[in-house]
Amino acid sequence: MKKKIVSVETQSDVALAAFEAKGLSKQIGFSLPNQLMISTAVSELAQNIINYAEEGTVYLTPLMCNNKKGIEIIARDNGPGIMDIKKAMNDYYSTGGTMGVGLPGAKRLMDEFEIKSSINEGTEVRAQKWI
Repeated sequence: MKKKIVSVETQSDVALAAFEAKGLSKQIGFSLPNQLMISTAVSELAQNIINYAEEGTVYLTPLMCNNKKGIEIIARDNGPGIMDIKKAMNDYYSTGGTMGVGLPGAKRLMDEFEIKSSINEGTEVRAQKWI
């Protein structure tokens, strides 16, 4: 299984990133419900790239650690950054006029979740899901 890299610049790219995540998670051996959770999390992260940074990249990497299989998702952009990560992780908080459930929802769907962001330099979200 190979790492998948999806450039995110349009709504079609958001759908492609989710599609690639579902396909790779199926290859890894995730159940259908977990495939859907992973693709939903990827869709949310890719949509945030469009909404806040206009363009970025989603990296999907199969993982193997101590005989455990999983997937790692990295969503990276060079956008304005997140001013207050703690607030951004609260349900219904949004600076972009959205419902404000994307980041906290993506975190709930994954096993591990981390955000690094610098103002005017961009944001990187790293998430993992394990079988």
